[in-house]
Amino acid sequence: MRAFGYRQSNWDHTLFLKHRDGKVTALIVYVDDMIVTGNDPAEQAALKNYLSTEFEMKDLGSLKYFLGIEVSRCKSGIFLSQRKYVLDLLKETGMRTCKPVSTPLAEGMKLGIDRTQGSIDKGRYQRLVGRLMYLGHTRPDLAHALSIISQYMHNTGEKHMSAVMRILSYLKGSPGKGVLFRKNRHFKIECYMDADWAGSTNDMRSTSGYFTFVGGNLVTWRSKKQNVVSRSNTEAEFRGMALGICELLWLKFLLQAVGVNHSQPMKLFCDNKVACDIAHNPVKHDRTKHVEVDRFFIKEDNKVIEVPPIGMDDQVADILTKVVSSNKFSRFLDKLGMCDIYAPT
Repeated sequence: MRAFGYRQSNWDHTLFLKHRDGKVTALIVYVDDMIVTGNDPAEQAALKNYLSTEFEMKDLGSLKYFLGIEVSRCKSGIFLSQRKYVLDLLKETGMRTCKPVSTPLAEGMKLGIDRTQGSIDKGRYQRLVGRLMYLGHTRPDLAHALSIISQYMHNTGEKHMSAVMRILSYLKGSPGKGVLFRKNRHFKIECYMDADWAGSTNDMRSTSGYFTFVGGNLVTWRSKKQNVVSRSNTEAEFRGMALGICELLWLKFLLQAVGVNHSQPMKLFCDNKVACDIAHNPVKHDRTKHVEVDRFFIKEDNKVIEVPPIGMDDQVADILTKVVSSNKFSRFLDKLGMCDIYAPT
């Protein structure tokens, strides 16, 4: 690719870019599967011809299916889902006739390491979790549940398997749910970030989660247990803010590499007032010594990051750190742009 004038992106090593006459052509590669896109048809044709001389390859035309991800186009925009993957998984596990549920995890459920639980087939549990983890590419509604069940790959019990079966029951009710990318009239970069405090019953660590939006469309998300124990709710939220800022900066640099310059400040929404006050306060004091690295990191980027206030009822990242009610879960999924174009109207 370098020999043909393309440059490998420093922000995503599977992405190769070529700028010519104000136009851009991009190639994304995963092993032997590739996507060629851009706004330069002549360069795209030249790239395909060049690759065909180097490799035996087949042009499958307009993008419809890639690594199990289905791509559908409609008047509203572009829709990504893994419907076939979900239906195949339900068939293989014998869950096609199960009763669907409205949330991936039961409200109030707490998983932990319990030696008194009955033993299960650990290999089957690990295979099922691995299959479910692949759904994380198009199912942000599963992010928190997958983050929890994946922590017990080597300490499994009946309760853990029951949680996996509930996720499958949830998929039964929405196999075609996915993410819709709409044609919006703005190009804002925003991040909704949240963190619980000492949510893990095993080691009292907190969980951070964020959703990032570009132009009003959800592009990345994450739910992950923090690496260290936070001594307060504010500290847990503050560490989560630093994680969200890292993602915003990565998106900004990736867009710049593609040729999209974003001059407006990016917004990070956090519903913890104390954490926001510390982020805006350049004064160092004893109460912030234990988060000094994150504090100075956030301070360094306060010219490109804004931290506006947000109410708890609008913090969609809540579903990445805790189990919420079915009504709240459904309402937040609508705000994320998740829908099911295959569902009967």
